[in-house]
Amino acid sequence: MKRQAPTVYDVAKEAGVSIATVSKFLNGVQRFSPAVELTISKVVARLGYRSNELARSMVTGETRTIGVAILDIDNPHFTAVVKGANRVALEKGYTLLLVDTEENQGRELQLLDALSRRVDGLIISSRMPESDIRKVIDCGKPIVLLGKPDSVPIPCVLSDGRRGGFMLAEHLVNQGHKSIAYLGFPQSRWNLDRMNGIQECLQGHGLSLQCHGVRAPFASEGERICSAIMLGASHPDALICYNDLLAMGFMKEAQSLGFGIPADISVAGFDNIPYAGYVSPSLTSVDLHSEGMGEMAMNKLLALLTGKAMDNDQVLAPHLVVRASTRTRR
Repeated sequence: MKRQAPTVYDVAKEAGVSIATVSKFLNGVQRFSPAVELTISKVVARLGYRSNELARSMVTGETRTIGVAILDIDNPHFTAVVKGANRVALEKGYTLLLVDTEENQGRELQLLDALSRRVDGLIISSRMPESDIRKVIDCGKPIVLLGKPDSVPIPCVLSDGRRGGFMLAEHLVNQGHKSIAYLGFPQSRWNLDRMNGIQECLQGHGLSLQCHGVRAPFASEGERICSAIMLGASHPDALICYNDLLAMGFMKEAQSLGFGIPADISVAGFDNIPYAGYVSPSLTSVDLHSEGMGEMAMNKLLALLTGKAMDNDQVLAPHLVVRASTRTRR
């Protein structure tokens, strides 16, 4: 006959205290004398008691679970965001429930609505229109957004993409590049900031920016558009890509077409994903502190759950990592 799992009643009876005392101690709601806490801990260990999280959540209304919605789990930038968020969650006694929207804007609202019913709060990276973001806010759960919308008042965590674009363009100009292009992803909330930073720098040097766009921020798109950029009447001296995946796809195809990098064109990206240092040539990139973004977003959300006002945006400063894919123009 299967042995019945011990209950909080069993722990209380064995420890000689009330059920309320055991519950408050195990849930961290109240501290007791060292002797009482030690007795309860020993009984819990001896009986092999495990708290029933479902029952607890039904009583308290808390799940101790945070929902994280990202755009593409295959993109190492988002993997790092989740890693940073999870590190903080584990330290604070929370678990993550992850949703990958797979860069499918049509599914985002439905997935977020379902996710919001199962968690205490949400960390969201999204390309949804602001009208849909407002609908998610209406779910009544605390939310932290990765990236800043234009007009929706919501706590945000972001990296300074404009500053990152300026730094990258300044680096290329200092290397002697005169013809610089940007390979962007217009559907992204972050695209305009990066492009504006590049343009601001180039205008200060009397240079113009060539702009190209892709349908998705994947390596395959960088590979697809490469021939259109490189096989025209003239190609740029340098190309800044919306992210590292686009840059890596572009470099692969450019090399297969017979172009040297950086001999024929310097290439750079954003995110500084781990693979950036291992491709050949290694990729110059703007480090947006992806893990730090996840950590900051989780800390901000947990503060919101305790009732603290956290309406101010938190902005991470980017860092330029120079590698072999860019070089001085001769």
